[in-house]
Order: sequence, then structure tokens, then C-alpha cells
Amino acid sequence: MSTLTERAEHAEPGRGEPGPTPPVEVADGYRAGRTLPLGVELVRQLKRRRTMVMGGILFALPIILVIAFQVGGTPGEGNNRVNLMDTATASGANFAAVNLFAAAGFLLVIPVALFCGDTVASEAGWSSLRYLLAAPVPRARLLWSKLVVGLTLSLAALVLLPVVALAIGTVAYGWGPLELPTGGELSSGAAAQALVITVGYIFVSQLVTAGVAFWLSTRTDAPLGAVGGAVGLTIVGNVLDSVTALGDWRHFLPAHWQYAWLDVVRPQPEYTDMIQGVSVSVTYALVLFALAFRGFGRKDVVS
Repeated sequence: MSTLTERAEHAEPGRGEPGPTPPVEVADGYRAGRTLPLGVELVRQLKRRRTMVMGGILFALPIILVIAFQVGGTPGEGNNRVNLMDTATASGANFAAVNLFAAAGFLLVIPVALFCGDTVASEAGWSSLRYLLAAPVPRARLLWSKLVVGLTLSLAALVLLPVVALAIGTVAYGWGPLELPTGGELSSGAAAQALVITVGYIFVSQLVTAGVAFWLSTRTDAPLGAVGGAVGLTIVGNVLDSVTALGDWRHFLPAHWQYAWLDVVRPQPEYTDMIQGVSVSVTYALVLFALAFRGFGRKDVVS
């Protein structure tokens, strides 16, 4: 009797068809914004083996370079032109800048692609994604947590390299000003500021790789495909930037501005190219992140 009464209450007048769907009941205490907390997701990602391996690689790079300089001699010997690499052993600040210069083109792309491309696809590969959404975790909340943690780990990777390099370089070559390849030097305070700006700019320039990796991660169940696709597209961008026949079209490539931070390591810093690089990278990244959220919101999740 009660069932018939409820159906009658939601029936349209004069017809035997059901009316509007009643509102969905939510359990007491449920808050969509509190599902999948960032701290929980961060701890989960930190405990993963790939995070530890990547941290070990970035920690080992400065040590490898110190050994290489010890075995191979002072960098720049026999060269007629002096570049940033040739000043690596001048001080700890120089050694940190050289590590960033050596790693920015490719090595630092890998942790960004890994942390942002593996995050959603790995859940699908483990067949745990549908269970997270059934918790219930709203799709937008799940993607937001995954993206924030992925970008946080990417930034941590970019900060880890120069910090370790600065410490190891200071022990090996001493503390001192940042000697410039064009002549002159930056004081310790100015050098620290330049390194902070450099790390921040490299992080922003890597947002395009993060956006590609994250978007691919929402489209595939294979983490390797998302990570490899992001790295591959980044390499393609670098190759296209080397094609001088493209002319001004290269200005629309994020790779064209990836070394604009070198304008900071000079007596009179220049920020024009860095501003253009930031605008290009942020524009591409916002579009890619929007595509990821839009596509995942309509995706039929079966994994």
C-alpha cells in the first residue's frame, strides 16, 4: 500500500506515468569535497616504487657529474668559447646551475610525465578506478586530487636536483658567487634568487608536458602509453624547434622558450623571453587540463 501511495504522489495528474525523479538521498556526514584527501593521495604516491626510483636518479645525477669532472678534468679545457658548462667547478652555485642546464632539456621531462601521466591510468590498469568512483568520489574531485599531487611531486623533483647539486657542489668546489660565462659574477644572494626563478620557470615550462601526460592518462588504461606519449610529443616539439625553416612559427612551440631562463644568469637579467614562454606554456596547459576534465567527466569508466 505504501509503495502505491508513493507512486501516486509522483504521478502526473490525469496520467498513470511517473513524474519527476525524487532527489537523491545523501548519507549523513558525506561531503564531496572531503573525499580522497590530498594528504592521503600524496602518501600513496610517495610510497610507490617509481617515485623512489626517480628521486634516486635525481639525487645521483650531481654525484655522477662530480665524478665525471674528477675523471675527465676541468670542464672547458681547450675550448675557445666559454659557456655555462665550463664554469661548473667554479662554485657550488655554478654547479647547481650546470645541473639544471644539463637536465632541463630531457631528464626533468621524465618525472613530470611520470607523475602526471601515471596517476589516473595506473588506477585504471589496476582495475581500482571504478571502485574509487563508487566510494563515492566525484570525478572532478578525483581528477583534482590526482592533478594537484602529480604537480606537487613534479615540483619537488625540480627542486630536489638543484638543492642536492648545490650541497654537493659546495662540498666539492666551495661556496662562492655565481661566475658568469660572459664575465662578471653574481653575489650569493643574487645567485640564490636566480636559481629560484630558474626552477620556477622550468616548472611552468613543463606544464605542457604535464598537461599532455594528464590528458592521455584519462584516455588510456596503460600508464606507459600516457607517460611515453607525453615524452614523445615533447621530443617532437624539440625537433620541430630545431627546424629553422619554420621561422616565426617556432614561437608557438613551448620548446622554443625552454632555455629562456638563461637570460636570468647574466649581469642584467632579461625577462622578455621568459614572459612569452610562460604565456605559451600556461595557455597550452590550461587547454589540456580542461580537455582532461571534460573528457573524463563523460567517459564510461569500466576499469
